[in-house]
Amino acid sequence: MNILITGASKGIGKAIAQAFCRRGGCKLFLVSRDKSLLEDLQAQTKLSNPNCETALFPCDISEPVLVTELAKSIMQKESKIDILINNAGALVNKKHEDISEDEIDLMFNTNFKAPANLIRELLPLLRNADHAHVVNIGSMGGVQGSSKYPGLAYYSASKAALSVLTECLAEEYKNQGISFNCLALGAVQTEMFAQAFPEAKAPVTAYDMAEFIMNFSLTAHKFMNGKIIPLSLSDPK
Repeated sequence: MNILITGASKGIGKAIAQAFCRRGGCKLFLVSRDKSLLEDLQAQTKLSNPNCETALFPCDISEPVLVTELAKSIMQKESKIDILINNAGALVNKKHEDISEDEIDLMFNTNFKAPANLIRELLPLLRNADHAHVVNIGSMGGVQGSSKYPGLAYYSASKAALSVLTECLAEEYKNQGISFNCLALGAVQTEMFAQAFPEAKAPVTAYDMAEFIMNFSLTAHKFMNGKIIPLSLSDPK
């Protein structure tokens, strides 16, 4: 089984990679802009499971042209992708009136356009799987009716776009053997959470959430498609 994880060098992405490695029986395609952290993760996975096969792809997915190059590199190595986990994210915590165009572009390019582009570029590999599952990692901030917070307007909007994209693609490809689901994460103790809520402590660790995401990625497509699943114990306090 071939599994591609973006944002794999730290936080939840790193924990997901480690969870799949412990489980075994898969090849991991790990994407992150930080090559050194990817190499550290690869070394760690080898220690925990010498049979865990990993392929590293240093890439800044906020740059659309680099996403195309990333997909071409992957297609040169493999003929299928069974699970694609669009986990990479960018967050800038600033008031609406203070945020710059570059910061808005960073969040929308990373949180929305990169997953959309990567899915499009990798469609041939997703179609080649027995039944591929694309899991988009969203946010409770992008769920209609959820609590909203000052400084996170554009982050939340970009994650809302990802959620709706999930629903649309599930309909568009429902007869092509590809399922799409979105996990709207609440408070998980990561660097990004600390950036958004410096005074808060999340009730869920990255490692606990990663175990859920791994199991969801492996099985949920058998029971659902085009769903946005909120995962939250409480609002940040």
